[in-house]
Amino acid sequence: MSVLSAYLAAHDGTNKIRKQDMTSSDAWSTPPATALLVLADGRVIEGRGLGAVGQAVGEICFNTAMTGYQEILTDPSYSGQIVTFTFPHVGNVGTNEEDIETVNMAADSGIRGTVLAAEITEPANYRASKHFDQWLKARGIIGISGVDTRALTALIREEGVPNAVIAHNPDGQFDVAALKERAAAWPGLEGMDLAKDASTAQTHPWSETAWNWETGYGTAGASEFKVVAIDFGVKRNILRLLSEAGCEVIVLPATASADDVFSHNPDGVFLSNGPGDPAATGAYAISTIRDVIEKGIPTFGICLGHQMLALALGGKTMKMHQGHHGANHPVFDHTTGKVEITSMNHGFAVDAASLPEDVEQTHVSLFDGSNCGLRHRSKPVFSVQYHPEASPGPRDSQYLFERFTTLMRAQNAA
Repeated sequence: MSVLSAYLAAHDGTNKIRKQDMTSSDAWSTPPATALLVLADGRVIEGRGLGAVGQAVGEICFNTAMTGYQEILTDPSYSGQIVTFTFPHVGNVGTNEEDIETVNMAADSGIRGTVLAAEITEPANYRASKHFDQWLKARGIIGISGVDTRALTALIREEGVPNAVIAHNPDGQFDVAALKERAAAWPGLEGMDLAKDASTAQTHPWSETAWNWETGYGTAGASEFKVVAIDFGVKRNILRLLSEAGCEVIVLPATASADDVFSHNPDGVFLSNGPGDPAATGAYAISTIRDVIEKGIPTFGICLGHQMLALALGGKTMKMHQGHHGANHPVFDHTTGKVEITSMNHGFAVDAASLPEDVEQTHVSLFDGSNCGLRHRSKPVFSVQYHPEASPGPRDSQYLFERFTTLMRAQNAA
């Protein structure tokens, strides 16, 4: 019996804890649940609803970061997922208009919901402009609090990521049978292409640079390089750091063809992060990436972009048991001999054993030994599984942007 199963069994199959009256031996009833988390196997977890009202289906993952919940819940890579925060106090610093990672604010976030342990407190941060609950409502994200997130995390570690429906109704009225049926029927992320929905719909330039404590975000000046960024669900801070590194950035949709890329005469191509199964997205993107590699253009990939590059080079990807989601993942870099503390968010991984001989594994996870980076032995292409722009170390991994510009500079000088 898993930790969560034991917990639910001890509380009559629900997540509702009975409380004792101080003056009576009789138990008094708790208020009815206003939110449910219904797993595909039929298990039901009760809690208190927050954020948007309604229901959504997705894959439950857990994130171990202690900060950055707003960035996490606006990262397009989480499309199709219900994010469980292992840190109990989420929402206590409120939200603001700057810590947002999605580029297209008008689009559906793609994130199905969020699971919290504690109630949201009033914001306590000088940058806060909106209460977290109000922000979730505005973003259309359903939330549930009062959940034993430690037990839920243990379940995911033991059994793998489950599919589930998250539902919020202030009246506490739910058709549990219908919710169970919906959760069981959802096919899951494997085989699902979500990059098209997360991507930009049209080509556009990007010129915003990194945030400064006193002045906020800046604007790029003269650029040394022109970079085409293929958007599979790109995060804003990646684009900012490319601009900061001296790149004129042109963002193209995920479905861009090689001719679309070449029409901009780029010095380099960047393959972005994004959601879903890389093999499904590869059905239309791999041919473009192969043509870019064949042309000898320096290429840099992050997260889904790393997986797409591996597929284009002849490797394979696979679904992970629980995925990697957090800001405390140690990665060993074989090229420098150093360990980086990295930020990760991925449920699929590159199968290192599938990489051809002309592709070198450059980075490896010190948690489970999974692949976290690669480079071609003779072509100017490389990629990493983690997020160097997310500053977990805080800047352990930002050398990768310099590595990209060094490749472009060398190529231009050749």
